[in-house]
Amino acid sequence: MSLSPAPESQRAHASGGAEPRRSRWRTLHVWNMPPTRWLQCFACAVLVLAWFRGNEQLSIERALRNESAVAEEAGIRVDATDYRAALGLSSIEVIVGRNDTLERIFRRLEISLQDLASLRAIPELRAHLDRLRPGDLITFVMRGDELFGLERRLSVSDTLKVERAESGFATDVVVNPLEREIRTTSGIITNSLFRAAQQAGLSDATALAIAEIFAWDIDFVLEVQPGDTFTVTHEALTQDGEPLGDGDVLAVEFVNAGRRFRAVRYVDPEGRAAYYTPDGQSLRKAFLRAPVEFSRVSSQFNLYRRHPVLNRIRAHRGVDYAAPIGTPVRAAGDGRVRFVGEQGGYGKVIELDHAGGILTVYGHLSRFAKDLSRGDRVRQGEVIGYVGMTGLATGPHLHYEYRVRGVHMNPQTVALPTAEPVPASLLEDFRERTAPLVASLETGASPARLAR
Repeated sequence: MSLSPAPESQRAHASGGAEPRRSRWRTLHVWNMPPTRWLQCFACAVLVLAWFRGNEQLSIERALRNESAVAEEAGIRVDATDYRAALGLSSIEVIVGRNDTLERIFRRLEISLQDLASLRAIPELRAHLDRLRPGDLITFVMRGDELFGLERRLSVSDTLKVERAESGFATDVVVNPLEREIRTTSGIITNSLFRAAQQAGLSDATALAIAEIFAWDIDFVLEVQPGDTFTVTHEALTQDGEPLGDGDVLAVEFVNAGRRFRAVRYVDPEGRAAYYTPDGQSLRKAFLRAPVEFSRVSSQFNLYRRHPVLNRIRAHRGVDYAAPIGTPVRAAGDGRVRFVGEQGGYGKVIELDHAGGILTVYGHLSRFAKDLSRGDRVRQGEVIGYVGMTGLATGPHLHYEYRVRGVHMNPQTVALPTAEPVPASLLEDFRERTAPLVASLETGASPARLAR
């Protein structure tokens, strides 16, 4: 069938006028449009359809969110899986690895980097996303290939939630508060502090906290023995009725070979927390008794020891702590690096200068902390190296020395200078706040009230 126009006489007779003639020409002209015009029309149709479908999807999402909010207000628990399924969403869980960044994760999952830029453009969100820790869990919520949102646990009680909204990304930190119950628990050492704590129903974290509180007074490697006892007042944490473990240690008593040590936690008006004796003296000393946690003393300070390698009497002017290769070694006190490198029988060794003419030495290391150099300042407890067996050593251990103006002292018995006590202006507040804690150690009963 031909679409060519009819003769003028036929068109006039059929139409009865000029106006219908023009309309017919316009209709027939559509079929003769160039390809570019067809493409333009097709693109416009797609955009209109996408706009309509997008508005329809947003309307569905708004409706589902509204229904979810109404249900939660009514006390009805909404299943997140059902909610996401209704929106056509899926989840991808990513455990942050070593040296992972959010950009690397986005590239690995093939998520648009433009979305990452949009997320990082939100100031309050950027701080939460740029600092990733190995082992962190991030849940990405996807709608097809598009990022719909993400979730990251910031703490035990706080969860960051990000969701795509009509104007970009909306962010919120959802707080699920913890319930804190104060308990007082006692135990007796039969083998180790960790074993006794477990038998008393305490976590390893609480056992470690007790050791750290008294680290300046008790060497938990050398001095703890069967029959020692402890009493600890601590927080027990729950969330939605589920136990989460122990919280802060609020007060603790440790009896070691008949010596009684007590500590209470005090938070000053500036929010700084520290442990003190019940009369306000600081538990913190200028030096730790042992720079390696929970290792074994393989050789004590002895001026007449027979050297295991040289097989002759040679003074041992330090303490050896046997521990696996790679065990972290901590700075015993604040100081400056005097020497770091190889030194004869010490092997890989670090020397730290401290105030008052004190020098500490850490020998037979396997390696040093990254970028540690001569002249660097270090803080007490900072990891400076790792246990090894370099130099004259028959097995992996740390050789630790404590010298005062060039004279070797026994690190286990030397008197250590103390830190500042509670300021006189805060003593009244200190006594009022810690009195219930001290009473809990004496009676074994949890305090009725605590001023935190």
